[in-house]
Amino acid sequence: MAATTSAPPSTAPRRHHLAVIPCRWGASRFPGKPLAQLGDKPLFWHVHQRCLEAKRLDGVVVATDDERIERACHELGIECMRTGEHLTGTDRVAECAEHLSADAYINVQGDEPFISPTAIDAVSEALEHLAPGTLAVNAYTDLDDVGAVLDHNVVKVVVDAEANALMFSRQAIPYPRGDRPRYRRQLGLYGFTGMALSLFRQLPQGPLERTEGVEMLRFVEHGHGVLMLPVIDEGMAVDTPEDLARAGALLRSQTTC
Repeated sequence: MAATTSAPPSTAPRRHHLAVIPCRWGASRFPGKPLAQLGDKPLFWHVHQRCLEAKRLDGVVVATDDERIERACHELGIECMRTGEHLTGTDRVAECAEHLSADAYINVQGDEPFISPTAIDAVSEALEHLAPGTLAVNAYTDLDDVGAVLDHNVVKVVVDAEANALMFSRQAIPYPRGDRPRYRRQLGLYGFTGMALSLFRQLPQGPLERTEGVEMLRFVEHGHGVLMLPVIDEGMAVDTPEDLARAGALLRSQTTC
């Protein structure tokens, strides 16, 4: 009988990607938003569940500077890291990256309760194929609703021929002077390497970031690439109590289908 041989073990290093959900209490438009009840669970719990459904993640952690959110995480059995106060959620993720070793970190904002697990996986995949000079991956969807285009809570983005971000704004960009433009909605879903996060914390906020309140402008203003990745996501961000009410209606419709 011929001898059989087994295939040699793979020598390719295994990637290790973590999702970090930054949560803070003091949102100006909706204080205490992470603990607002959506169904019978706090808002951030739903985001955490979507991360657990993603197939390419090796862990999920909530990052917060608030003891009430930290206590809720412990009660729900969710891993949590206490951080200092930060200007943005990505600064908070960057602090976590200093203590949690990984090849890449995915910032899943805590107000996206219906974020697509497939979209999270797509960002994870894209992080393994970044072009030189590109430091982040930011997911987006096409935006067709006129009300959302005009809504200042919805961040719009325009891109170059290589799908890198040119500008983010809460205004409707590009301006529709000629043909009807294509509008894109930036999702609260960003991917970074640890080196990129370290650089992010070192860079000062520029005037555009301070004016618009859009943290990915920090890289753009300093000449670093942000790859915009198209994904399919039919969820919604919860920016206001009115959004929470709409999210509750959407959740009820999903559970009765």
